[in-house]
Amino acid sequence: MARKIVRTVPGKEALLKTYTIAYVATGLVFLAIDAIWLTLAAQRLYRPLMGEMLLESFRLVPALLFYLIYIAGIVVFTIAPAMATERWTTATAYGAFLGFFAYSTYDLTNQATLRNWPVAVTIADLCWGTFLTALAATIGFLITRIFAPST
Repeated sequence: MARKIVRTVPGKEALLKTYTIAYVATGLVFLAIDAIWLTLAAQRLYRPLMGEMLLESFRLVPALLFYLIYIAGIVVFTIAPAMATERWTTATAYGAFLGFFAYSTYDLTNQATLRNWPVAVTIADLCWGTFLTALAATIGFLITRIFAPST
C-alpha cells in the first residue's frame, strides 16, 4: 500500500492572518515610538533648526499615507524574510538597512535640493530612522511569531 505524502503549506487564510498581525503589530509599535520622538524632537531639534520651513501643525493625509506605506514596507522587506529564517536578528538587520536607506533618501535629497536643510537634522534623522525601523521590525516580528497561526 502506497503512503500518501502530506506537506504542510500555509494556506491563503493563514498567510493573510500572519501578514495582518505583522502589519498591525508593527504599525502600533512604529507609531507609538515615533510619536514620542516627534513630540520631543519637534520642539528641541526641528523647530530651532528649521524654523520657517515647518508648518505649525502637520498635514494629516500625507503623514497617514507615509505611515501606511512605510509600515507595509517594513512587513514585506524585514518581517517576511525574518519569518522565513525564523530569526529575530533578520528582522533587526533588515529593519536597520531599510530605515537607513529610506531615511537617507529623504534627508540626503533635502540636503541636496533645499537651501537651508541642516546637516544636524540629516544626522539625527538617519540615526533615528535606522533605530526606529530596526526596533519596530524586531518587535513586530516577535509579536507576529507569538500570535500568527502556526503553519
